[in-house]
Amino acid sequence: MTGFLLAVHVVAAILAIGPVAVTASMFPPAARSAIADPGSALKAGTVTVLARITRVYSVIAVVVPVFGLATGASLGVLTDGWLIASMILTAIAAVLLVGAILPVQRNIVDALGRHEPAGADTSRRLAMYAGIFNLLWAVVVVLMIYRPGSTTGV
Repeated sequence: MTGFLLAVHVVAAILAIGPVAVTASMFPPAARSAIADPGSALKAGTVTVLARITRVYSVIAVVVPVFGLATGASLGVLTDGWLIASMILTAIAAVLLVGAILPVQRNIVDALGRHEPAGADTSRRLAMYAGIFNLLWAVVVVLMIYRPGSTTGV
């Protein structure tokens, strides 16, 4: 059963968090391009699609920590420091995504849809949020592989 839980956890991380990380990173330059050319339906459409992908895959990504906790419980490592650190970093990444990235993306998409100016500074701030989000996930991945105290030799 542990193998199944771990497999779902890893596959979900790759197929759900990967797209969120990529689209969150692609959104700011696409938004800057659309802001610079407000008459371009193609550029506005690209921004809209990237925001939608980020939002939909964010919902799907809830599976990752759920199966991660189940896997940790199955392995008996829920109190290990590396896993606690990973859970804290995951929570911070989730708060950043839900509290900053998704709302700012929505505001930019709405502004472009109304043909109102959306600030380029907002796009730069969003790029910073995406970078921090991706860095948090990179650290979580390293913790999952390195697992201090592991007997696997990795």
